[in-house]
Amino acid sequence: MGFPTSVKDHPVVERAVRCLDDLGDPRLGETLVRCLDDTLARTIRALPDGTAFVVTGDIPAMWLRDSSTQMMPYLALLQEDTGLQELLLAVLRRQFRYIALDPYANAFNAEPDGHAHDPDDLCANPWVWEEKYEVDSLAFPLLLAHRFWAATGRTDHLAGALRTARTVIEVWRREQDHEGLSPYRFRRRDCPPGDTLAGEGRGTPVGRTGMTWSGFRPSDDACRYGYNVPANLCAAAALDGVAELAGAASDLELTVSASRLAAELRAATLRHGTVRHPEFGLIYAYEVDGLGNALLMDDANMPGLLSLPLVANVSPTDPVYLATRRFVLSPANPTWYRGSAAEGIGSPHTPDEHVWPIAIAVRGLTGTSRAERVAALRTLLATDAGTGQMHESFHKDDPGRFTRPWFSWANAMYAELALDVAQAGTRPLWDSTPR
Repeated sequence: MGFPTSVKDHPVVERAVRCLDDLGDPRLGETLVRCLDDTLARTIRALPDGTAFVVTGDIPAMWLRDSSTQMMPYLALLQEDTGLQELLLAVLRRQFRYIALDPYANAFNAEPDGHAHDPDDLCANPWVWEEKYEVDSLAFPLLLAHRFWAATGRTDHLAGALRTARTVIEVWRREQDHEGLSPYRFRRRDCPPGDTLAGEGRGTPVGRTGMTWSGFRPSDDACRYGYNVPANLCAAAALDGVAELAGAASDLELTVSASRLAAELRAATLRHGTVRHPEFGLIYAYEVDGLGNALLMDDANMPGLLSLPLVANVSPTDPVYLATRRFVLSPANPTWYRGSAAEGIGSPHTPDEHVWPIAIAVRGLTGTSRAERVAALRTLLATDAGTGQMHESFHKDDPGRFTRPWFSWANAMYAELALDVAQAGTRPLWDSTPR
């Protein structure tokens, strides 16, 4: 059976489009269908082994994080749709194989052809497009595996998921003592500072905190300080899911191991990853080093501080999150911009004064009212520069100045938000707010 290439006639999508049409702009539903169909028709490649390779869009490689987020909207469509279920299983199995090949890599090739972002990087594995170690690259496939199980009840991916989880736990445990135990190095020559690691590839110095170290952010930019706070909380949430999956498989040892590490990461992050801000009170830092340094900002990519309720099992009413949210959505955050076209969070990865559609969608999805989600959806539609697609970023005053004409992750976030507005999404279990 081939993988689906369109969901235009899917009952859930048809109901969502009708609901969005009631908001008075047919483009809302049309863009939902376009974004969902674009991912299916243009980014997915069936491989001979029955797995699926997923490009990010205009880059011919498969990112572990991006391919997970690209699949997330389809979780709401899985009931009685075996074609979509088989597609997500195929993506998960491909992700599990990649993690087994190199758990420190963030992006891979469809074949071992040696293609790479930079052929001079240290990594010589021909499967690896790029070996920027990011905690979230390991967390997101585990999140997807758990959410797939919760949505379908299927267990035919559990063996691979639990095998992968053991590998991930081993890496995250090792990277709790990066200075003493880690073999990982990343050096790139003749590049911007954010594209390589200091200290001969080891990264800037860190002290042991109980958090797990990350070389790079979800943006693929180097961490200034080695403990990325949202990535650690996202890892803890992924481990919560692993514990549930292991429980379903009666694997007591893995249940205990995952639960214990999740608790350690949360406790360490609350102790070392929070700071008291003179205006906002106790908030999460974006990065810390365990040596007294903290970076106060947010990045538009997920996991970021704004997205903690979506990817880290943090309640949207948690006082520390609410204080952090106020900081993130204010001029105190150096990556927050307000312009004539939109306001929102950007990233050091893209030009100054550029807002990310992903962050606009996240703001809506983590808001406490339907009106806020509808406003975010309308903003996304108004800033697509007439292309019918979401972009990586756009200038706050001119959406026609954008980066990446084809960025499937951003399309997926529009779809997530649109399905949520249409009451067809898969909201996290913590969320009891009215739709």
